[in-house]
Amino acid sequence: MGYIEDNPVKRVKSIPYADTHREFLTEEEVKALAKNECMNPVLKRAFMFSIITGLRWSDVNKITWGQVQKTKDNGWSLTYRQQKTDGQEYLPINEQALLFMCEKGKPDQRIFHGLKYSAYMNVDLSRWVLKAGITKKITFHCARHTHATLVLTHNVDIYTVSKMLGHRHIKPTEIYAKVIDQKKIKAVSLFPNL
Repeated sequence: MGYIEDNPVKRVKSIPYADTHREFLTEEEVKALAKNECMNPVLKRAFMFSIITGLRWSDVNKITWGQVQKTKDNGWSLTYRQQKTDGQEYLPINEQALLFMCEKGKPDQRIFHGLKYSAYMNVDLSRWVLKAGITKKITFHCARHTHATLVLTHNVDIYTVSKMLGHRHIKPTEIYAKVIDQKKIKAVSLFPNL
């Protein structure tokens, strides 16, 4: 209405963006986990499935057998509604991901039936990780971080990784590109001798 000539909000400084540490597993650590038994077999299957597919805990926990399809041309895929963004997603999945799914059930039955988020599950995850000789603090969401860093390490372009993770924009995916020191080391070693 013009009563206040100065907007006090213009003098407010925004909170500076700080990089956060994202814990992830290396390929060798993932292989060590796969070889070791977990006290909670459904947790192991779901965690390994999340590493292979990049799905969040909330999506892994709610997917059903009716959302898994096989087509002659495109192979296996998962069609689901992402819980965080409510966006409809189509995700191709490989044979390895299928191996970690539980025994096939009815179309409306959850794939990882019996998977529950609890303090006990976190304890089982920690014990399994330690049993594999990994000393990092690993949460279920680290499986998603692991997926992103592994596919980027294997030279999948960042745009494709972004779409695989269900990101609407590429900015959130760029965080994973920052954590891959191996790619930086390789890039430096490719510099020609002068």
